[in-house]
Amino acid sequence: MSAWFNQLGLGLFIHWGHASNRGWELSWQMTGGVHLQEPSLEAVGCQEYFDNAATFAPSAFDPGKWADLAWRAGARYVVFTAKHHDGFAMFDTKLSDYSITKVWGRDVTAEVVEAFRERGFRIGLYFSIVDWHHPDYPRYTDETVSKPYVVGVFPRAAPEKWERYREFMLGQLDELLTGYGPLDIVWLDGEFEHTPQEWRFDEIRELIRQRQPYALVNDRCLGHGDFVTPEQQLPIVPPERPWEACMTMNTTWGYVPSDDTWKSPVALLHTLVETVSMGGNLLLNVGPTGTGEFPPQAIERLEAFARWIDRHGESVHDVRPGLELWQFHGPSTRRALSGGGTRLYLHLIMRPYERIVVRGLPVNRVQTVSLLDGGRPLDWTIQAGKRDIHAASPDPIGELRVEVPAEALDELCTVVAVDLIGEV
Repeated sequence: MSAWFNQLGLGLFIHWGHASNRGWELSWQMTGGVHLQEPSLEAVGCQEYFDNAATFAPSAFDPGKWADLAWRAGARYVVFTAKHHDGFAMFDTKLSDYSITKVWGRDVTAEVVEAFRERGFRIGLYFSIVDWHHPDYPRYTDETVSKPYVVGVFPRAAPEKWERYREFMLGQLDELLTGYGPLDIVWLDGEFEHTPQEWRFDEIRELIRQRQPYALVNDRCLGHGDFVTPEQQLPIVPPERPWEACMTMNTTWGYVPSDDTWKSPVALLHTLVETVSMGGNLLLNVGPTGTGEFPPQAIERLEAFARWIDRHGESVHDVRPGLELWQFHGPSTRRALSGGGTRLYLHLIMRPYERIVVRGLPVNRVQTVSLLDGGRPLDWTIQAGKRDIHAASPDPIGELRVEVPAEALDELCTVVAVDLIGEV
C-alpha cells in the first residue's frame, strides 16, 4: 500500500497559523521554546497568544501560487497543518469557535487541498491531538506551563474532563477525515503529552481506517504508524520501514523573521539527494507569513530547487536507492530502463571532483556515462577485478573510472548517469 510513498522524493510541509501575524513560532512561542532544544524563544503570555487569533486575516493568501512553486521545485506531496498544538483550527470545524472560519470566514485547509490536489500532489493533513486552548485539555496558562517547556511537564485534567476532551479531539479529527476528500497521509503529532493508554491510539487509528482506508499514518500514532518521521536530521542508517525526514529551511517551523539561520540551497539540495539515496523522502518545511505569502528566503531556495529539478528531476523521482557507500562515495539512485537495462544516478556532493570511481560493478555491462544535464558524454574507463580476469568470468566485477571536467559542474549538485545492460 505504501509503494507510492517510497518514491515521492520531496514533500512540502506547511506550518501556518495566526502566530505568523506577530512573527511568533507556531504554538511554542507561548512556552518560550523547549528546554535544551533550539531555538530559544522569548515567551509570550498564553492569553496574549490565544487572543492574537482575532487579528488573523491573510489578505495575500493564494494557495495556487504555493502549489505551482512547490511543484516546480520537485515536491510531489504536501502536508498542511490543519491544527497545531495551540488548538487554532485552520479548517471549518463545527466543534469550536477557535478557528479560521470564525475569524476570517474562509476555510484555508479546503483551499490548500483543492489547489494542491488540482496540481497533482498527494495530499496530507497534519493534526495535533493535543489542544492547549481547549478548556478540558485543560487550557494552558502562564501558571500551569513551564517556560521553557519541559517534556513530560504539562497540566492535567480530571478524568471526566479528559474523556470529554478525547471525544472533542476525535470529533475534530473526524471532520478532517470526512470533509476534504480522499487523503493520502494523516500526519499526527502531540504524542509527547499523556500516555498511550490515555490516548488509546488503536481507536484513533481505527477511526482513520474507517474514514480514509487508503491513507498512511505516521509513527506518532504510537504503535500504529505506517512510516517513520525522523526530525531535523537524517538517520545514520535507513529505517526498515518507509520513512521521511521532516526538516526546516532555517531553525523554526513557523514564520519567525528574526530567525536568520537559513540553510543554503546547496545544503538543502544535498539533504534531498542523500535522503532519496537512502530510500526516504524529504518533507521540507515552509512557514508562510501573516499575510499568506512564502518568505523571500524560502522562495529563493524553492526556486533554486526548481532550476535543478528541471534538469535532474529524474534522479530523485520514482527511483530506488542506488549503490552502497563502499561502491561510490556519495548519494546514488537507480531506475529500471524500458529496454531492460539499469540507469544509475551518481550525485556529486563533494569537491573537487576531477575523477570519480565506482566499485563493484559488472564492468562489461557499462554502456554509456554522461552528465544527466544535457547528456554530455564523459570519458570513462573500466578495470575488471583480477580474480574475475583469471577465472575468465564472462561478467566480471570491477571498477568504473569517470573523468569529470571542472567546467561541467552544476552549482548545486552534478549528476552523472551510468547506463548498464540488464538489472544491476
